[in-house]
Amino acid sequence: MKTEGGSPLNLNPEPHAASDRRRLRGGAPIQIGLLGCGTVGGGVLRLLAENSGYLAERAGVPLVVKRVVVRDLEKERVSALDRGLLSTNPADVVDDPAIDLVVEVMGGETPARELIERAIDRGKGVVTANKLLLAAHGPALLARAAARQVDLAFEGAVGGGIPIIRTLRDAFASDWVERVTAIVNGTCNYILTRMRDTGASFDAALREAQDLGYAEKPDPSLDVDGHDAAHKLIVLAMLAFGAQVDAADVHTSGIRTIEEADHLYADRFGYTIKHLAIGRDLGDAIELRVHPTLIPKQSVLANVSGVLNAVLLEGRAVGPSLVYGRGAGDLPTAVSVVSDVLDVARSIASGVAGMQGRGMSIKPRRVRPLSEIVSRYYLRFAVEDRPGVMGRIAGALGDAGVSIEQIVQQGPTKRSSGAAAREPAVDVVLITHDAQEGLVRSALDAVAREEFLREPVHLFRIEEP
Repeated sequence: MKTEGGSPLNLNPEPHAASDRRRLRGGAPIQIGLLGCGTVGGGVLRLLAENSGYLAERAGVPLVVKRVVVRDLEKERVSALDRGLLSTNPADVVDDPAIDLVVEVMGGETPARELIERAIDRGKGVVTANKLLLAAHGPALLARAAARQVDLAFEGAVGGGIPIIRTLRDAFASDWVERVTAIVNGTCNYILTRMRDTGASFDAALREAQDLGYAEKPDPSLDVDGHDAAHKLIVLAMLAFGAQVDAADVHTSGIRTIEEADHLYADRFGYTIKHLAIGRDLGDAIELRVHPTLIPKQSVLANVSGVLNAVLLEGRAVGPSLVYGRGAGDLPTAVSVVSDVLDVARSIASGVAGMQGRGMSIKPRRVRPLSEIVSRYYLRFAVEDRPGVMGRIAGALGDAGVSIEQIVQQGPTKRSSGAAAREPAVDVVLITHDAQEGLVRSALDAVAREEFLREPVHLFRIEEP
């Protein structure tokens, strides 16, 4: 993708003599080593076994799993696994010269990074679904793979079975992506859908998600606090904006503070609440943020419910384009991983390995601070019911240069479990016109000093994707 500013990582090294691994193989099987055999790894083995004939036809050579590395040899695994292939030693995959292609589905940053680097250095193609690792080290790993003329493929890292990486890398290669607006965490989307549709509290919807296997037990924080979506947004930004960014520069917030009242007011104003990953190319900088967002009920993303994911791209030439589908689970993610396996296997078999990284330019990009973004805002103030309160709130906003579009007062309303046990509060809820976030925050700081405020202010940005 075309980008501006910064020093690019070189993903287009000078060609050098191809290794024996890249020579035409005369129909020899592609030998695969698997690092990890959990939910996604088990799905990969199932697809490779069930579709072996079809995949061999598509690749032009058989695809054979030679070794599977796990932590626990005794743990129950999918029936498609030949337990004679199991090992606890990653060197049996990354250092075995007979293995052509390494599939990393173990997750985490350590030891996955070191193992992928070793595999690349030994001339092996790599397929990974590790969004955390790619968010932290993606540009360096891509540069390493390009320098050694091997493929590093990662479709499964974002959106499960949604082919968003290929869409950005290939279909949008001739266009300039100006905006990405995405629902990329099924846990958050499921919880918000249940809260909206049934009136459930966050805690009740989270427990339901955990019981169904959509949220981790005992700690769902990676999902509900927004970090999983932020990792995926960083990966998308590499492809969409050619951006190398630090995760610390991506504003990230989750859904724990959303209450039933927020869903009711959002609906009253014509919106629904979604947890969005948002990226924009502003030319001199990019905007990357992950947070709950009010979007119009008639918008396409408003109707993406349950655990489904969707990525809405805005190209300068092509306009809007939506990629939508199942974003998590063993088989959806495994479909993406095995599709990458097929692509890399074809490249190895035909002697043209290393082409996936060609033409990519990834540069450091400045991320616009949150205080500089311009948006409309939903603000909910839980306040004491006495004269003059609405006027003082409006005055604080006006003094900061923030204009109000709509305002309502209603109460008493149902409070959160942590609310003060004094007389019932009333809600003052308003929608602003476009305003710079720093000005909105300045106004809220002034309101926070008022004795009539009973709870922290609920702030959500408004987008119209």
